[in-house]
Amino acid sequence: MKASAIEFRLRMLINMTIVVLGFWAPWTAALGLGRRIPLLEWLPLELSRLGLLSFAVASPVVIVAAALIAAIGAILRVWGTAWLGPGIVQHGQMQAGAVMADGPYRFVRNPLYLGLWCMVAALAFIMPPTGALVAMVLLTFFLLRLILGEEAFLTGQLGLSYQNYLSAVPRLVPRLSSTLPRTGRKPRWLHGVLAEITPIGVFIALAFVSWSYNRLLMGRVIIVSFGLSLAIRAFMPNISKDSGLPE
Repeated sequence: MKASAIEFRLRMLINMTIVVLGFWAPWTAALGLGRRIPLLEWLPLELSRLGLLSFAVASPVVIVAAALIAAIGAILRVWGTAWLGPGIVQHGQMQAGAVMADGPYRFVRNPLYLGLWCMVAALAFIMPPTGALVAMVLLTFFLLRLILGEEAFLTGQLGLSYQNYLSAVPRLVPRLSSTLPRTGRKPRWLHGVLAEITPIGVFIALAFVSWSYNRLLMGRVIIVSFGLSLAIRAFMPNISKDSGLPE
């Protein structure tokens, strides 16, 4: 079930394809599944129809929930990248240095993948309901493949030290405390923020723009943040080199 090297190299493209498929949801019209309203509007209607919450209450509750998920995703991505380094995060091949046991990696083994999952889960609120469901199922399956592939690679490269790390830190459900010794490495927060503009943009779109229910404006915010992240990524190797970050 583990991902291949080519899947790892193309992980960004595959993730993008999953997100685009979720927004497109071509089966919605073909199967007569109703109007292409986003989950952000559909969920409050369903909650009110079922009598669980009034529509006036359900609408802000859903928006706040989406914003919180987006915030968790952005925090995990920035936090994880600040400690690991953009050079390793964006590398086309799996990297095996010393075991990272600082920052979020003391509490969960895969904060970056968990952050990505939360970011797409937040984006799912702007997708049609069936598109959101398909996107999250496909993304979850793909991320699990990536995680298993990385774990097999790192176990082979790092041996006992990584096996001890596996037994001490959970894969995806963060623990609240850690007794692991610190490595003494320092985070580079500016580089973490610069490398993770996209999840920050998703948070801005869900936390501040979604109240208008203007899907076009939300889409523009997300697309601009993604474009900006690509531009920054083009310069990031030089920035990383100047700052002594691992390539």
